[in-house]
Amino acid sequence: MIGKLFLLLSVGYLAFLPVSFQKAEDERKALEGTWVLMTAELGGRKMPDDGFKDTQLVLTEGRYTYQNDHGTFKLVTSEEAKALKGMDISGTDGPNKGKTFLAIYELAGDTLRICYDLAGKTRPSEFTTKAGTMQFLAVYKKAKQ
Repeated sequence: MIGKLFLLLSVGYLAFLPVSFQKAEDERKALEGTWVLMTAELGGRKMPDDGFKDTQLVLTEGRYTYQNDHGTFKLVTSEEAKALKGMDISGTDGPNKGKTFLAIYELAGDTLRICYDLAGKTRPSEFTTKAGTMQFLAVYKKAKQ
């Protein structure tokens, strides 16, 4: 009896697994493209616009390129991300090679907000930065094709 119950629960769990995987895949595909940085804030301070004018973030098939920085990104749907959508960013080449940054993101139409913890210690819990932290908030607009 217990074996049948376990089998039934296992099959039920597996039936929903493809749905959650497909949802994450659809979300990743929605993020793909070229994004132009519009505003940036670090540690509670707005960064001057001329510091990032004309810079672009390119997201393609789980990989990112930002100027001379390259790596991977993975969407996080774990309990850790809670109600916010999480992203783990790992540098593979460039100044962030070997580093992993925890982030949250929000996609609304052609606007993408990402809040990163550049210290790599904790995932931000809101889309703001505070003085004395290494939290970085970036707002991007999707580039026109």
